[in-house]
Amino acid sequence: MSEMDTILKSVILSFSAMVLFFSGYLLRHFFASKRILVAEKQAREMQALAERESETRRKEIELAGKDLMLKLRQDFEAETKSRREELVAAEKRIAQKEEGLEKRVDLLEKKEKDISGRVAALHGQEVSVKQEEEKLTKLIEEEKQRLQAISKLTPDEAKQLLLSRLSDELTHEKATMIRKMEDEARDTAEKKARQIISTAIQRCASDQAVETTISVVPLPSDEMKGRIIGREGRNIRSLEMATGVDIIIDDTPEAVTISGFDMVRREIARMALENLISDGRIHPGRIEEVVEKAKKDMEGKIKEEGEKAAFELGIHNMHPELLKLIGKLRYRTSFGQNALQHTKEVAQLIGSMAIQLGLDPKIATRAGLLHDIGKVVGQDVEEGTHAIVGANLARKYGETEDVVKAIESHHEEVEMSSLYGVLVCAADTVSAARPGARAETLVTYVKRLESLEAIANSFKGVEKAYAMQAGREIRIVVDPEKINDDESIVLARDIRKRVEEEMEYPGQIKVIVIRETRSIEYAK
Repeated sequence: MSEMDTILKSVILSFSAMVLFFSGYLLRHFFASKRILVAEKQAREMQALAERESETRRKEIELAGKDLMLKLRQDFEAETKSRREELVAAEKRIAQKEEGLEKRVDLLEKKEKDISGRVAALHGQEVSVKQEEEKLTKLIEEEKQRLQAISKLTPDEAKQLLLSRLSDELTHEKATMIRKMEDEARDTAEKKARQIISTAIQRCASDQAVETTISVVPLPSDEMKGRIIGREGRNIRSLEMATGVDIIIDDTPEAVTISGFDMVRREIARMALENLISDGRIHPGRIEEVVEKAKKDMEGKIKEEGEKAAFELGIHNMHPELLKLIGKLRYRTSFGQNALQHTKEVAQLIGSMAIQLGLDPKIATRAGLLHDIGKVVGQDVEEGTHAIVGANLARKYGETEDVVKAIESHHEEVEMSSLYGVLVCAADTVSAARPGARAETLVTYVKRLESLEAIANSFKGVEKAYAMQAGREIRIVVDPEKINDDESIVLARDIRKRVEEEMEYPGQIKVIVIRETRSIEYAK
């Protein structure tokens, strides 16, 4: 029984398995068919959707293409219309130009005909003029022959006579013109020049500065004199040798005099002596040390004086070497006038005059401050006047050509090429010629007067010449039979030119020519 049960169970199990298999197959087939149907439906829907989208896209593309074609057509039509209008306008312009050209051609043809007519007329006139010239030439020759026969003069003699008469007439006309020009210049230039110079002087009026050849050093007591002299005079000899001045110890109470023409050496000696007196140690070794220190201090003082002068005048960016040269002017005099004070006066005067004349006051002031630096270099440079030497130094240290030219021409040794040179010359003269500015020696004064009279007496027709007003005026008496009124005017100008060329003088010199005719009779 058990074996049959087992087989039966096996059969039932096999049958159950087959039933399950077929059931699963059927279920799978059912679900698969259903999915296929769903997929086919989705595919059809997607196909339909794609067809609708493609149709919509196609329609949009067609519309866009139509719009583009329409726009291109409109642009083409607009461009075509514009080109057509341009062509029409160009045709109008061409037509107008053609009309203008035709008118010009007509006008040129008319002018050509007119010119041809004029040329023909001129040709006829030329022929007639030649004929008239031939007639005039014959008449002139006949007139010359008649004049020669009447005057009994050769052509050369007649020329000489005519030239002589013309020379007299020209002398008269020249004198008249000179008198007229001088009157006009005097009415305008003199008034303006006096106004400018007087204004400049008012703006920079300064005190008189007169330097001497001695310096006085005060002493704390008379006992110090013996210490300065030293044993057997060795201290005073060392000080004199080191400084190059004379130390004068006399009966003046509590004072020592330093004498010397070199103001720099005299100032160094004064500084050294004051330092020795305050220190109290006076012996040859100490003297040399103090003198060397005083020399260095003097260099600094000189530079400081130059910088101070430039600062007072508002001048900047000047080379240090030029400032040193300006500072040295503080210790130099010319006819008793301090050179630095004179230089500052000139700079102030020329600056004021430059403003009134519309020139650059900075350039003018620099030229005025530097115009006398050539006086302080001594024998350290090549030979030449102080104006030339100063100009070379200014050029060397970077000054502008306007400044250089003004310096080298302020004594008229070089031709003046600008108004700055004229102003430096004028300001230099004003500063030197003002009352009390300079102390002139009697010998120099007499020589200048003699030279002035000698120049006047060297001209023909001059009887006497007198220098007046301390050399500021010269009066010339001429022979009235040799010099007429017109020639006296020319003579005054010639004498003035000779004085300007051959003499150096401050201020100006007035030249007066006197022509006097006297008729004398004696009653008996």
